[in-house]
Amino acid sequence: MTTKKQIIEEIFKICKINDNFEFDNELVKSVVEKCGSTTNPYDVTKIDDLSKLPNAVVGEDYFIAHLGNGKHKFLRGVNNIYHTFEKIDNCEIIEWQYKPSILNDFSTSESSILSLINNQGILRDFLYKDHSFNNNSIIKMYNSERKRNVSFEYYIGKDKLESRNLQIEIDLTLENKGYITIFEGKNAKLKSWVENFNLYQLYNPFRYYYELKQKNELNITKLTACYLIRRKNKGSSIVRLYNYTFENPLDMTSIKLLEKKEYCLKKKDFNDG
Repeated sequence: MTTKKQIIEEIFKICKINDNFEFDNELVKSVVEKCGSTTNPYDVTKIDDLSKLPNAVVGEDYFIAHLGNGKHKFLRGVNNIYHTFEKIDNCEIIEWQYKPSILNDFSTSESSILSLINNQGILRDFLYKDHSFNNNSIIKMYNSERKRNVSFEYYIGKDKLESRNLQIEIDLTLENKGYITIFEGKNAKLKSWVENFNLYQLYNPFRYYYELKQKNELNITKLTACYLIRRKNKGSSIVRLYNYTFENPLDMTSIKLLEKKEYCLKKKDFNDG
């Protein structure tokens, strides 16, 4: 079976031969068909972490940038676009007691993980505990959304790019008194953590709301982007949260960590106090 890595590597070879590193979904489809693969061609260019990029591409310091309208481009600067998660210190690890509902472990999708963490009060604790919000204030929660036809100009370091008609996936959005946080949720493999992530996962949703703020369509007082990773552990879960902003909203590489924590969920029996 042809792997996603092999398909990307073949596309990279074609681009090198043609001396043109910009390509479109039609080329992706043709390579997928040529390889006899059942891989979804629209999923090929979505490389969420560095381990999914072929060694031949990484070795020459290239990554894939999304230009919109079904177009993509190999650019140099892998370390500019893949951000390594910061180390969680011992003082940032919290044991979180909770009473599970019957649905907690029924689904392991990203959306169900985000719902679980929100329902247990962890997102309120992580985002708003150190802010001047009333503990009884209502946090507005907006589930998985897909935004279409999103366009903007941006930088990846010194490279200026133009995205046209992007489709953006937002796993979750929380809002409290103008403080908006968008979320990307991921499941980690058993006994291991995701080590890095592609900045576009947080930047594109962040930039979507930033544009609305600039156009005075939304009164946003604060805008952040949070990456949530959940790993199952002995019938329960460990959750890591990393909340970021982009110091220069026009530059994808200007990411800055605001806060990080790890929550070790400990189940309490329904009969406990």
